[in-house]
This record gives sequence, C-alpha cells and structure tokens, in this order.
Amino acid sequence: MPSTLKALRLAADPNRLRILLLLEQEELSVAELQEVLGKGQSQISTSLAQLKQAGLVDDRRTGKNAFYRLSAPATLMALLKEAAGEVAEAAQDRAALRHAVRKRQDRMRRYFDELAGKFGRQYVPGRSWKGIAEALLKLMPPMVIADLGAGEGTISQLMAQRAKRVIAIDNSEKMVEFGAELARKHGIGNLEYRLGDLEDVPIRSSTVDLAFLSQALHHASHPERAMAEAWRILKPGGKIAVLDLNRHHFEEAREMYADLWLGFSELELERLMKAAGFANVETAVVYRETEAPYFETVLATGEKQ
Repeated sequence: MPSTLKALRLAADPNRLRILLLLEQEELSVAELQEVLGKGQSQISTSLAQLKQAGLVDDRRTGKNAFYRLSAPATLMALLKEAAGEVAEAAQDRAALRHAVRKRQDRMRRYFDELAGKFGRQYVPGRSWKGIAEALLKLMPPMVIADLGAGEGTISQLMAQRAKRVIAIDNSEKMVEFGAELARKHGIGNLEYRLGDLEDVPIRSSTVDLAFLSQALHHASHPERAMAEAWRILKPGGKIAVLDLNRHHFEEAREMYADLWLGFSELELERLMKAAGFANVETAVVYRETEAPYFETVLATGEKQ
C-alpha cells in the first residue's frame, strides 16, 4: 500500500497528475504519453519511474515496448480527480488521448490492410470481395436508411437489398433521374430518390434509422447544418455513419471534384457530430490510397439518444 502522503506529494506536480489521470482511462506507452502531453521522453520516463516507485503505476512488457497502467488506490484517485479541475490541460489531454488510441488502432488496421492486399493474389475457388460484401449486407437488420448526397445511388441500391426502405437524397436533378430510372429498371421497389440538399433534407423528423453520408459532407456549404439535419431526421436510437476525406492539402480538388472543403480531420468530425447532439461518437482512418495525392478516408459514427 503506497504512502498516502508521498503519493499526494508526487501528484501535486501537474505533469504527474496529468499522467495519472490519463492512465486511469487507458494503458499507454511512453511514446503515446509523449504525444498526448507534448513533453520529452526523459521527463515522462522520470515521472513514470517516480510514480512506479510509489506504487501508483505499474508496467507491462510486450516485446520491446512497455505499457504503463494505473495501480493507485481508488480512494486516492477520487481525490486527485477532484483536483483535476485545477489542471487547465486536462480536457485537452482527454481529446489528445482519444486520438493517440486511434493511432494505435490505425497501426493495427494498416497491418490488416497489408494482409488484405494479399487477398485475391492467389486463386481460391468461391472467394471474392463481392461474396463477403453480400454476406455482410445480409447481416444488416432491416432499417429505414437515408443516403444523403447519394449521387446516382450505387450504395443506395446495394443497401436496398436488405433495408426496409432507402431514401436517396441528392441536389442534382440529373443524378436523381438517372438513379430513379436504374431502380425502376431493376425492380428495386424499396428505393426512393428525392431531389434535395444536405442542409435542408426533404425527410420528416424522427423517421430514419440510419443517416449515411459517403464522400458528401465536403460538398456542404455549412457542414454543421448538414449534421444537424441528419440528427433531425433520425429516430431516437438512430445512428449516423459518415465516410469522408481526411483533411488534406490537394487544392486542385476544389476544381476537379467541386469540393468545398479539403476533407475533415477526425477531431473536426467529432466536434461537428457532438455539436449536432450525437453521442457515442467514434472516428477512425479506414483507408489510405497508395498513389498521390494519397487521400485518406475517415469513418465517423454516432448515435441519437
């Protein structure tokens, strides 16, 4: 049992207190703590050694890496959390922590992307991406889905295979006409196309289970209004899924693709969604192009409570 007096003296230092508050939420490496706190490796390692000696943190070795975790008594942490309000950087640390953890997940995802890159190089009878996509679609529960900024509705048509109903919204009259004709031609009776704008969606409030925006938000003049509209049309418990470009610097996209925004960072998407009222917001970079300008795709999800 660590000395309470010694523990309090150690935690009186704002940087060590910040470390303890972070480790209460997540097991972290020295490098991750450096990234979150913006401090040097030597300073963080020294603080961790002091906290470990006092019995407030412990470490776990995995290969060449060491991950630190909290081992302080709950009663002491309750006291320290009360003092957290006096640490100006605490809220900033929480946001930075979420992104550090996402980076860790991204590294794992890149590894699996490499594995996926081998998929299809060697012939295996019956194995295909189409087959996998069809299987996943079958697992999707029947829902009312709004595909916002649907274009000609390729994704809408795929989702309609399983959805109760899909409403595809686009502000291009030609896109809506083309998509509607395709739906008629292929007998997709549960897919409806409507002419409308992301910032003024022609759907009644609280009538949709899933609001889906795929590479559409960066075309909105006011992304915050588009997000608020998505929240409006969702039923309580409904979910939003946004696929968009990660923030980039390829200015030519404004002319080439009529993009109004050069993508959105994970933090920007998170702020937009939370400002609209969404809870349980999660973001991740899910794809990286291998050719210039190396666009990245971010997936953001949330829930209307």
